[in-house]
Amino acid sequence: MTQAKGVTTVAQGKYVVPDVSTKDVLSAIPAHCYKRSAFRSSLYVLWDFCLWAIIYQFADAANSAIDPNFLDLPHPFLYSLARFSIWSLYGFAAGLVATGLWVIAHECGHQSFSEYPFLNHTVGWVLHSGLGVPYHSWRITHTKHHAFHGHMTEDQHFVPRTRSEVGLPPLDPAKEDAFGSSVSEDVKKELWEALGDSPIAAALRSATYVLGGWPLYLTMNLSGQTRYPVGTNHFTRNAVLFAPRHYNQVLISNFGILMWLSLLAAWTYTRGFAEVFCIYLVPYLWVNHWVVLIVFLQHTDPVIPHYRAPEFTFIRGAFCTMDRNILGDLGSIIAWIGATCTHGISENHATHHISSKIPHYNAWEATEALRSRFPDYMLQGPPVGWAELYRVFRECKFVEDQGSVIFYKNAYGLAQMRPVLPDSALSDSGVEVDK
Repeated sequence: MTQAKGVTTVAQGKYVVPDVSTKDVLSAIPAHCYKRSAFRSSLYVLWDFCLWAIIYQFADAANSAIDPNFLDLPHPFLYSLARFSIWSLYGFAAGLVATGLWVIAHECGHQSFSEYPFLNHTVGWVLHSGLGVPYHSWRITHTKHHAFHGHMTEDQHFVPRTRSEVGLPPLDPAKEDAFGSSVSEDVKKELWEALGDSPIAAALRSATYVLGGWPLYLTMNLSGQTRYPVGTNHFTRNAVLFAPRHYNQVLISNFGILMWLSLLAAWTYTRGFAEVFCIYLVPYLWVNHWVVLIVFLQHTDPVIPHYRAPEFTFIRGAFCTMDRNILGDLGSIIAWIGATCTHGISENHATHHISSKIPHYNAWEATEALRSRFPDYMLQGPPVGWAELYRVFRECKFVEDQGSVIFYKNAYGLAQMRPVLPDSALSDSGVEVDK
C-alpha cells in the first residue's frame, strides 16, 4: 500500500476469469467418483448416530463420577464447574457429529446419497427435520444456489450488498477506482465513517451471525437475495422462492418441522427442559453455528469473485468458492477430526459445486484431480474458525453497483483483487434447476 498526494493505492492480485467448459472440468474427475452407494451412505448415517451415542455415554459416565462420595474436591463450586465443563464438551463434540448428519441430509437433496430418489428424499426429510430444517423447501432454494452460484441477482444466499444497498454515495471516478485499487483520503474517511467497525463491534456482529444466521435465513431471508420482497421465507408455500409445483413439498417440509417441535415439546414435558437442553439443544446450536460458519467462509472472501449476467456461466460460478480446513488452525489431528466428522464439506466444497451428485466419500479423490488439473481455479483459504470469520467480516463490506466481474471492497473502498477477462466468453448452465 502506498500513499501519495492524498491518494492511497494498493497492489492488487489478478484473478484470471476461467475460460473452460463444464464438460472439460467434469472430464477431469475420475469416472468412479460419480458412483453412489445406498449401502455405503447408510453406513455413514449409522456411524454418526453411534458416535453421538458413544459421546453421550462418556459424558453421562463422567457426570456420574462427579460425586462427593467418589471425588474429593476442595470447594463445592468445583463440582458444578466440572459438570458444566463435561456437558459443554459433550455439546461441542455432539454438535460436530450432528453437523455430519446435516451434511448427509443435504447430500440427499442433491441425490448423491444413492441412486434411488425416494430413498434419498425419505432419509433427507427425516434427518433434516430432526435438525429443524424444512427439507424440501431448503432443497429447492439450495438447488437454485448451485445453478447460479456467484450470480449477483440469481444466487440465493450470502449475496454481497452493493454500494447503493449499504447506503453509500455513488462512485466518483475522479476520487476512487471502480476496481478498488486507489481511493482518495477524503473518500476513505467518508467510507470508514459509514462502514467501519471497531474490533469489539466486528466481533459481536460475527458472533450474532453464527448464532442466529441460519434460522434467520430460513424465516427472514437474512443474507439472501436482496431483490426478494420483505417477509420472504422457507415456510410459506406461495413465497417467491417457490413455483406452484413446489407447494406440496413445502407442506411436507412444514409437517416435518411440526413433528420436530412436537417431539421436543413432549420430551421437555416428560423429562424436563434441562435434559433436552443438555442432550439436544446445545448440540443443535452448535450445528447451526457450524453450518453458518462453514458456508459463509466458503462463499465469502476478498479473493472470491462475483458475477453479473454478461460474464456469468455455471462453471465460473462453481469455481468461485473456497475450500478450507475446518478446525485446521488447531493442528493437523484436530483438523482431521473436524473434516471426518463433517464429511469433508468444507475441504471439498468447490468439487461439490462442480458436481453435486458426487458423494462425500468420493469427493476427496475428485478434489485432488481437479486441483491437479485446474490449480489456479480451485481456491483454498485459511482454516475455518472465528478468527477467520472476524477477518472476512472486516474485509468484505460491499461491491460496486456496476461491473460484470466484481470483488468485495473493505471499509476504505479498497479491493484485494481485480479481474482479468479472457478473450472469449462461455455459457453453460450445467444444472437441472427444476428437478
